[in-house]
Parts: sequence; structure tokens; C-alpha cells
Amino acid sequence: MKKRFLIILVFFFILGFLAYFRFASKDNISPLPKFNNPPSPAEVGNLQIAVIASDLDTPWAIAFLPDGNMITTERKGSVRLIDKKDGLLENPIFVFDDVVEKGEGGLLGVAVHPNFGANGFVYFYYTYKSSSNVFNKVVRMVFKDNSLIFDKVIVNDIPASQNHNGGRIKFGPDGYLYITTGDAEKPSLAQDKNSLAGKILKVDDDGNPATGNPFDNLVYSYGHRNPQGITWDENGTLWATEHGPSGLETGNDEINKIEPGKNYGWPEIRGAETKDGMVSPILESGKGNTWAPSGIAYFEGKLYFGGLRGEALYRVVFVDEKPKLETLFKGEFGRIRDVVLGPDNMLYITTSNKDGRGRPGEKDDKIIRINPRDL
Repeated sequence: MKKRFLIILVFFFILGFLAYFRFASKDNISPLPKFNNPPSPAEVGNLQIAVIASDLDTPWAIAFLPDGNMITTERKGSVRLIDKKDGLLENPIFVFDDVVEKGEGGLLGVAVHPNFGANGFVYFYYTYKSSSNVFNKVVRMVFKDNSLIFDKVIVNDIPASQNHNGGRIKFGPDGYLYITTGDAEKPSLAQDKNSLAGKILKVDDDGNPATGNPFDNLVYSYGHRNPQGITWDENGTLWATEHGPSGLETGNDEINKIEPGKNYGWPEIRGAETKDGMVSPILESGKGNTWAPSGIAYFEGKLYFGGLRGEALYRVVFVDEKPKLETLFKGEFGRIRDVVLGPDNMLYITTSNKDGRGRPGEKDDKIIRINPRDL
């Protein structure tokens, strides 16, 4: 009797194991809590990917520390640390209590100082309220012992609104901090060289105008509607993504090659339109077609950028110096906000399915690692 019971018990144990294995193999994405491990066996199509962190609330930007750990911002105001060995820490390392998360506003960009090892500086861009108005600002914090201490305000009183807040900040290869700002739903501000709205700004690490800025202020380029991504290629060329119009005039999202002092046209021209003294994009989505592009990264001659409305990772390849757009992972992850090239030459993307415009899935939002050489 005991022998028969033991045989039955072993049979059900094997049956349960096989059922679990079959279910697990169907998953499109398999969490990988320690992101220095070998790639997860999970696949999307024939491509291996790994989930680095999950259960995040609208992660907006990623920045790597010199030790390989990762900082990400959540739009509600939380700063999260992802340890390269232990994965996502349970509690935020800092919470900005004056962040205004409304519409597209909130805690947005993050950038690590090039000389972080000596000064510990980390920069953040976020929306705040002053009197009865909302603005955006960039602040500098000091990172120490897995926590952040406020240091100083770098740039403030950047016009803000329900939408069109820009928000991407990155240090360029020249050591200056670049800041993208939206037109704050007032298009004419983009053409005003004395306004901080609808611009790409360039400042030193204390917030002063960069040496050589074209208008003797913080402005590096102007005529932007809502730029949300910047990156540089191996030649030091600056590339930017920009949201085109929405609503009845939706479309004309842009990839722009940025040069100092140039006017990128908004609201006078859009998409492929031209006008004397204004620069047209090297690539645009066309009227009625929307990418809603955000973070952008460069790797081995190609640009990779995230699509929010487009729900895809887009790749721009150059054939005979002409850009060609390719669409990857369409609908696989939902809305994609940031795209960053890690120190391991892997792409790291954030989903944005909890931003009020997406369809959150199980364990959203996520940070996902992809090997660009496998694409």
C-alpha cells in the first residue's frame, strides 16, 4: 500500500513539474533580477531579452553609475536604484516631495556627472509649482551611501504645462549638460530665443551658459515642440527626437541633427516642410503617422529610439548616408519611453504603460535589456 502511494506521489510530482516547465516556456519575458547574469533564455521571436526590473511606476529615465549600478526615475517623484548584483532595491533612495505629476509632468530626466567619482553629482529634471504656476527645473544632488542629498538648483523657471515639458538631460562628450525643454503648449515660445521653452539648452555643471553658446544665454538650439531624446554619435554629432502635432493634425514626429544656433522650425514648419533659415528633420513620421518618440541611443552607426504611441523600438540605419527606418518589437512591450546604451553595450529600455495612456500588463512597468547586435 505504501509502495503504491509513493508511486502515485512521484507521478503527480513529475506531472506538476512538466506542467510548470511548459507554462514557463510560453512567457514572452522572463524576469532577471540580477542583471550581470548571463542573458535570460526568454525570447521575443528569436531574440533574447532580459527584464532587469519590474513593478515600476512610469520609469522615465535611466542613468548608469560608474560601478555599473543603475538609477531610474519614476514620474511620481521617486528615485530607484538597481544594483547590478541584487536587482531593484525595495525602497526608493530619494523622493522629491515637491514634484508635480500632472499630465506629462513630473520627475523626468536624470544625468550622472562625468566626474562622478570625485564629486558624486547626479542631476534631475522635474516639474514643480511656484505660486499659482508650474515650472520645470534641474537640480543637482550628491549621491552617497545609496542615498541622495540636495546640493543646488541648476536651472529653474523653465515653462511647464500639462503637456510638452521636454525633460531629457544628458552630459555631452564635451562635458557640458544638455537639457531638452518643451514649448509648454505655447508654440510661439519656441521661436523666442530669450525663452527657455521649446529649446535645447547647454550649460556647465553649475548651470551657467556654456562657453560659445550662440545667443549668450542658455539656449543652444530653438524652434522645438517637445524634444524628449538626445544622443551623440562617435563624431560628436548631436541627434534629437521630437514629438510632432497631435489631435486632428497628428503626425510629423521628427529625428533631428542638432547644430548650435539653428532654428528647427516649430511652429512655422513641421515635418518635411521647409523655410529659409529653418532646419528640416533628417527623418519624420509623415502626416497622420505617430511614433511619439522619446529616448534615443546610438550604437555602431545606428540610432535606436523608443516609441510611445508607436509602441515599438525604432532603429534608424544609414544607407548611402540616407536614413532608413526599421520597426522592432511592435506591440511586444507597449509604450517605450527611454532607450539607453549601457556600459556593456546593451540597450536598456523603459516601458511607460502606467503613464495614463497605456495598457499596463503584468509586472509593468519594466526595464528591459536587449543586445543590439542580435537585432
